[in-house]
Amino acid sequence: MKRLLFIIPLLSLLISSQTKININNSDFEYPDSTWKEITDLKVAGWNATKLNDLRKFIIDSTHSTGILVVQHGKILFQYGDIQELSYLASCRKSILSMLYGPFIKNGKIDLNKTIEQLGLDDVGGLLPIEKKATIKDLLAARSGVYHTASNEGDATAMAPKRGTVKPGSFWLYNNWDFNIAGYILEKETGRTIYELIDSILAKPLHMQDWKKDAQYKTGDSTRSKYLAYHMWFSTRDMARIGYLMLRNGNWKDQQIIPADWVKTSTSVVTTYNEAVQNKTAYFNFGYGYLWWIWDKPYNTGYYNGAYTASGAFGQFITVIPKLDVVIAHKTKYEYGRQTTTDVYLRIIDKLISAKL
Repeated sequence: MKRLLFIIPLLSLLISSQTKININNSDFEYPDSTWKEITDLKVAGWNATKLNDLRKFIIDSTHSTGILVVQHGKILFQYGDIQELSYLASCRKSILSMLYGPFIKNGKIDLNKTIEQLGLDDVGGLLPIEKKATIKDLLAARSGVYHTASNEGDATAMAPKRGTVKPGSFWLYNNWDFNIAGYILEKETGRTIYELIDSILAKPLHMQDWKKDAQYKTGDSTRSKYLAYHMWFSTRDMARIGYLMLRNGNWKDQQIIPADWVKTSTSVVTTYNEAVQNKTAYFNFGYGYLWWIWDKPYNTGYYNGAYTASGAFGQFITVIPKLDVVIAHKTKYEYGRQTTTDVYLRIIDKLISAKL
């Protein structure tokens, strides 16, 4: 899985830079308790035959268990069970980024505070240089702290020797950063991550399947005291998360996530080329603040401005602003199935090819 996570593909999934983009985003709506569906694909600008070909590809060549594609706030395409709850894996990190937004805006959280100023340490102790890492460094996966995380599934095998990297200077996908960032949010707000999801996201967005009591943390506290805040969502509620981001944090005239944080968190902090030079690149992406960003040379055509949450085994929440589209993709881990990132990128490529 780790090998697949960090391999750089030889073939890109580019849409030509000459692609004509003329999407009217003004005619959109928000779902109420349920999503409406697009009733005329041709009028909406899509080729029904190619969307059917996409469905055949999903059935024949993927292990996807739930897919929901939304354009302008209506269902364009769906597949599988979109209401069952299952494990989000690392998509949890992008949702954490969203939760930070309101508290950065109101001043409750200062991104420039260091680990030292927060009075934090870990099993066996942190080095003096490591304690200089800021919250901003943690959210960008540039802390320079290579303490063992409480859970596996990251790139720490590629980490430089502890104490050799100045905080903020080197990008590495590191669960220790992400887990302590969750702890800091809880410490600074006095509320659990699951309480924050419930009040900030689930209730205002009228999530259909969210269950707070289905959420729990995991990890080995003898390795690190900062546990992984895992999440279980349905595919259709994942789509609401993506649609909130697409609408710049606004939901029915209520600003849920500050628009400037949506823009900042989904802008490139670590370029794709820098990640390639560090030998830590992940497919076509640069990295923002807990979001993966399509970056040069892969940010052309419809992919310009696109970004995604990504989790192991095939969990994705992708936002494509040029098409006013959100894609929620689920591969239920409990079924022992996996949809790799390269296969998921083929799904997106086939979806885009169906655009008239």
